This record gives sequence, C-alpha cells and structure tokens, in this order.
Amino acid sequence: MVSSSISRHARHAPTRPSRRGVLAGAGAALATSALSACGTGGGSSQLTLYQSKPEAIPYFSQLAGEFSQAQARFTVQHDIATNLSASFVRNSPPDLGCLNYNLEMGRFMERGALSDLSDLPVAGQIREDVAELADWYPTYEGRTSVLPYSVTAASVIYNRRIFDEHGLEVPTTWDELLAVCETLQAADVIPIYATFLDAWTVAQGLFDYTVGGLVDVREFYRRMDELGEDVGPDSEVSFQRTLLEPMQRLGELLAFVNPDAANRGYGDGNTAIAQGKGAMYFQGPWALGEIAKAGTDVELGTFPLPMTDDPADLKVRVNIDLSLWVPEAASSPEGARELAQFLMRPEVQDPYNAEFLAFGTRTDAPPVTDDRIAEMQRYYDEGRFYMGASQFIPRSIPAENYIQSGSSHLRV
Repeated sequence: MVSSSISRHARHAPTRPSRRGVLAGAGAALATSALSACGTGGGSSQLTLYQSKPEAIPYFSQLAGEFSQAQARFTVQHDIATNLSASFVRNSPPDLGCLNYNLEMGRFMERGALSDLSDLPVAGQIREDVAELADWYPTYEGRTSVLPYSVTAASVIYNRRIFDEHGLEVPTTWDELLAVCETLQAADVIPIYATFLDAWTVAQGLFDYTVGGLVDVREFYRRMDELGEDVGPDSEVSFQRTLLEPMQRLGELLAFVNPDAANRGYGDGNTAIAQGKGAMYFQGPWALGEIAKAGTDVELGTFPLPMTDDPADLKVRVNIDLSLWVPEAASSPEGARELAQFLMRPEVQDPYNAEFLAFGTRTDAPPVTDDRIAEMQRYYDEGRFYMGASQFIPRSIPAENYIQSGSSHLRV
C-alpha cells in the first residue's frame, strides 16, 4: 500500500500513538481493575469472540490476545468460522459477537436472543442517531441489544486530478451532476466506472445511492410493513410507485458508464480507478484499501450522490459495519460484557476506525483524518445519512440479481 497519495494522507494526519502503545495502555488499565477483583483465584474461563470480517481478522486476533493477557479471569478464543444461525439453534452461540449488523442479525434481536446491554456505561456513550440505526431492523422492546462499534459511510469516490484537469467542481445538485458527466464524456473520459458483473456492486451503489437520495428509506419500509398484504401497484407506497423516479434517474446515469460495464467485476473496477480510467466510482471505503494496493499516485475523494436540485437533500449511505452483542445463551456473559467494554474504550475503538476508514459511534469520537473520506464527515456529523434500500430485502429474494438485470436492460 505504498503510493504518493497514501504518503500525502500520512503527512496530513495528526500524529497519534501506535496501536500497540494504546492497546498496552488499555490493557494495563484493565489489568489493574481485573486483577484486583479476581484476587488469587486459579485458572481462567474461556469466552468466545465471534468476528469474521476478513480484513479485520488479524486485528481482532491481536485484540483478543491483549485482553486475555491483561487480566486473569478470562481467555478469549477468536472464532471466525462458526455457522451463526446453527449455533443459536443449538443454544451454543458465541459469547460476544462483533460483526456487521444487518437484516439477518435483526432476526435474533427481534426474538429476544440477544441480551440487554443498556446498563453498560458504554451504551450511554453511543450517538443517539447511530444507536437508532440498529432499530431500523426488528427490535425487542425494552432492550438495547446492540452496541454500534463502527459505521462505514459510502458515497461517490471521485478522482480529484481528473476533476481539476477539466475544471470541474464537486456537484451538489442533480443538474450539476449531469453537467459534470456530459463534460467528462465529451472529453472522452469515462464519467462513472461501473462493475455490473458483480450484482452486489450495482445494488449497494447505483441502486442504493439513487433511492437514498430521493426517498426516505426508513419511512418507505415502515409504511410497506404497515400495509402488509395490502401493498400493490396502486398503494400509497410500493416498489412500483415509490421507486419509479429513482429508477428513472438511475437509467439516465447509465448513459455515462463504461461500455464494458456488464463484463467488469469489483476487482476490475478497483484496478481501473487506481489507473485513472474513470472519474467516478460508486463504492464504499472498503474499495479504497484495494485501490491503494495498486501503488499508483491516484488522488481520491468522496461526495454524496446528488439526486435533487437542493443541496440540503444530500446524504451518504451508511451501515453498522461492526456491532457488539451478547446472546442470552452466552456461556460467559460476564466475560463477554467485560470484553465489550474493553473494545469500546476510545484508545481501542478509535484506532480501529481510523485504520479501516470508518466513522466513530461514540459522542466523543474524533473526526476522520483520511483525506479520501474526510468530505463525508460533515454529513455524518449532521446525521444526514441513510441505510441502503437493498439492505432491507431478505436474502431469500434475489433482489441484487433483479437490480443487476434491470440495470443492464435500462442501459440497452
């Protein structure tokens, strides 16, 4: 990940202690309280941390080791392979979960399978609007079942140099966006690099951005749920009626994507953007790390996709990238709660979010410092965000494939 753009980010980032240093400090503080509590008792109890985000596995393995060494009561086993649904069915779930919070996890919360964490001090430190994101999915009344740990914000990734070379400003309205695309296309520059070969990239990008920029996603699904079986083409809300305008505008944007989009996948898109072959890319921060691996000097930034002619409507797409939860059937709930509090310490949580280009969830979380995502900070601070519409459709419905197919047909 060595490139001049990465070096530039490093130069502009404030100096901060190393991760090992802050973890050592956290561990020392934890050891002081834990060892005084456990006295001379022999042995330690084993607890399981389930965390399977691929790129973060080594990171959390080290955290698990730090926690285990910092006190004598609990030893952490880092589990990355358990079938989560099966473990709940067998009544042997992990003690602490740390993973993406989505519709599938909402099933466990709705049925009361996750314990109440509202009494933990860290629960009161979560931003209210971020805590509410967990409530977008079915909840269990009266419980704080999930502690948001990390929020990723996704928007349009753009090439700063290409914009500068063509005298372009970041668009803040729909008309400005179309003008930018037309200017780039006239200059033989691909305005939007698309990767339709991988269905998920179309769903989380073009679909979610266009819908989220025009529709109140949470209210849309709330009304759909309220209407239940009465939802139809003539209903007050429906996919046919409510999403018609976003899909029409999505169709307009398809005129500006690369001609070979249908044959290009996620990896192709990352490589193309690293090589400056496209001006804009509808992807999240997870792509930035992959783009950086190419070692080019590409300079990237981010901005919310404008879908109306009022800049006040600009929002970014977010999701709870990682959340903490403790099952009711945890074999070591005390240890799980203590580990959760350790992970939520600012000196532990903040370096994680900085390294993985995510936004903090506490009210006192520091702002991001990486230039590539810094332009989204004000939208996050002001609560101008939404969760992607594609994330509320059960996996049993192949919505991503429908969106992929529909986009291909609209482009034709």
